[in-house]
Amino acid sequence: MGAHLLIDNSNSFTKFALSTKDGVRSLFRLPTSRLSARPLKTLLRECTFDAVVLCSVVPKKSSLLARIFAEYPLLKVSAAVDLGIGIDYPKPASIGADRLANAVAACSLFRPPCVVVDFGTAVSFDIISEKGCYVGGVIAPGLEAMTHYLHERTALLPQIKLLEPPGVIGKSTEHAMLAGAVYGYRGLVKEILAEIRRTLPCASSELQVLATGGYANLIAAGVPEISLVHPTLTLEGLRLIGLRHFGE
Repeated sequence: MGAHLLIDNSNSFTKFALSTKDGVRSLFRLPTSRLSARPLKTLLRECTFDAVVLCSVVPKKSSLLARIFAEYPLLKVSAAVDLGIGIDYPKPASIGADRLANAVAACSLFRPPCVVVDFGTAVSFDIISEKGCYVGGVIAPGLEAMTHYLHERTALLPQIKLLEPPGVIGKSTEHAMLAGAVYGYRGLVKEILAEIRRTLPCASSELQVLATGGYANLIAAGVPEISLVHPTLTLEGLRLIGLRHFGE
């Protein structure tokens, strides 16, 4: 089997990687707003692959990518594709392709039930039942979006770089904002996970929590409920879906 080109097309960035049955090799990422045919073909000119697996939550860019790679067998991830997991959800077509890819990867790393927390532009919680079915999730504003909103909507609050605060009691405006953002966000994550645990019929101790996305390491450092951080979880899900669809 030759390599597959994996494309994770999200709102902020589009990630590209090559995969084989043995793993994923990340290539590069581009701001989604700047995605176009000519620079992309230049960046990929020395890459060899036999098929493309596309995960997109940006319809206009998804159409563009499909045109760019029209000469290759191309799989668009959706609930209509054989993913290897069940879907118990009223409107499967409305589930984001990235959330489905994350669920597939989580099921390969953990025995269900499990939860994937993806810290992206929004933070999403996706739940896989003990029967191995995607059953739904939770969506909340992303950490960066919240802090950017504070900066944009208040005259004196600066834009801050998100990192571990030195303590919970701020000794400067930036410190106070960091404490509110990081400790507050950890509280949000803990409370949502607690409600998920209370709602699922399985024993609480059986539920594994996997995190991914840009701020996963920062937030997980203070959330012991998170079992593992996997930075390239979505790409790993795409790798597994590609293997299932195109074979080895």
